[in-house]
Amino acid sequence: MEDDTKNLKATRQHSDAAADLQKMGYKQEMTRSRGLSHILFMTLAIMAVPYGLAAPIATSLVAGGPATMIWGWVLVSILTLPLALSLGEICAKYPTSAGAYYWCFRLASPRHRMLLSWINGWLTMVGVWTISLSVTFGTAQLIVAGAGIYLPDWVVKPWQTYLIFLGVTGVTVVFCVFFNSILPTIDVISAYWTLFGVIVILVCTSVKAAAGRHSAAFALGHFDPTPSGWTPGWAFFIGLLPPGMVVILAQNLGRSPLTAYTFAAIGMTWPKKCTTLPRAITWSIPIGFICGVFFLVPILFTLPDIATLLAVTSGQPIGLLFQLIMGSKGGGFGLWFIIFGIGMFCAISISCAASRATWAFARDAAIPFHRTFALINNRLSPSDGGIPLNAILLSTTIQLLLGLIYLGSSAAFNAFVGVAVMCLPTSYAMPVFISLLNGRRSVADSPFSLGKTRGMVLNSIAVVWALFELVLFSMPAVLPVTPTTMNYASVVFVAFGLMSAIWYLINGRYHYKGPEIPEDVKQESFD
Repeated sequence: MEDDTKNLKATRQHSDAAADLQKMGYKQEMTRSRGLSHILFMTLAIMAVPYGLAAPIATSLVAGGPATMIWGWVLVSILTLPLALSLGEICAKYPTSAGAYYWCFRLASPRHRMLLSWINGWLTMVGVWTISLSVTFGTAQLIVAGAGIYLPDWVVKPWQTYLIFLGVTGVTVVFCVFFNSILPTIDVISAYWTLFGVIVILVCTSVKAAAGRHSAAFALGHFDPTPSGWTPGWAFFIGLLPPGMVVILAQNLGRSPLTAYTFAAIGMTWPKKCTTLPRAITWSIPIGFICGVFFLVPILFTLPDIATLLAVTSGQPIGLLFQLIMGSKGGGFGLWFIIFGIGMFCAISISCAASRATWAFARDAAIPFHRTFALINNRLSPSDGGIPLNAILLSTTIQLLLGLIYLGSSAAFNAFVGVAVMCLPTSYAMPVFISLLNGRRSVADSPFSLGKTRGMVLNSIAVVWALFELVLFSMPAVLPVTPTTMNYASVVFVAFGLMSAIWYLINGRYHYKGPEIPEDVKQESFD
């Protein structure tokens, strides 16, 4: 009887979600099975705070060390919150997996909405492909770092790292294709793994501290930008790459260097109710911030010699860092394994989210061979309404091709992260900026309203910070620049920009009609 009640409730929720989506012009083709708790679990899984702060840690060590790591995390967390709130306000009114390009289309004037949504959609696509790539590739580099604990003299070749990356990507594809029904469970496991992992790392590093302990002045204030070659002020901002990855990961819910990397995915999930996702997006920032503080602080108080860490042959010092702190290979490998597990969980979740975003854009005829990539395969996961198999394969293929950049540049990982941190915040800021230009009239009745004055302030901060990121993360991490240390993020960014422009001239302007919208909205006009 209890099971029948639950099933009836689930059926009603599914029907309500389908009806809401129908009002926005879409037919529901895949099941929306995630409530607030599942979305928050997915947030933790996608944000993967310890992984996001650990995988690109070399960048923060080069660009200042402890002060950059901790205060960069604080700064990016604060500056990301206005963007999360702004996105929450918009997606509360337009909750769809299409995300920012759909919002641009609905918020912009009829004269410009087609082109703006096209540009935004391609920014989103490039962003989700590269952020997913950065996670899978970063996890491959973590495997190299873990192997380095027991094989310190192994000089890994680029092609070997690429083969490991192929293996990691293969695992994510298997889960996305064959285990779609258990992905919410994987997110729950990932969340618990992350939370307990942070506690274990905090306790173990604080107790052992085999490399010595530092004063609060060092842990919270030591700043040496010399290895980067940049001036002190700019070096600090260059070191924000890891936090930026976390932020971009967090931002992909609605649809970050150290701190920016971690929050990069706020916009990549699909809600059941229009108020669920805004709350998840908003709460993801303080939850992620607290998690990051508990992860960073004990490491900073027990940090080994920075020069020794930066001299590691693999270029990925996290394995050696844990080994030196724990005073043994086994202890270091144990802490490394926690980060590796978080990376794999994150790779699975964000690859799934990237494929959903790809499918949504193909559904609106915005990419080549869109009919093929918009198909839903009902054979592999019929109980969940099917999976976007072709979109999964497309997203994966593009990532594999971009991964070849590593064969020519050891700085490829930063480039992948940089492209994502350039594309995604820009795509998220576009609808916020359009809303500002419209005097915020379109979001005045949002179920998650920020209010007129407060909304103007928060929206403005979000847009300015996104523009600053666009410039910041196209810069190389170190000077002088060589072919192998060059940040190729701007090259990839421009290349995809040209590709989207050419495709628009050839096909898009004739066939792209924008995302589907209700008939009553099609008659609207804007000043």
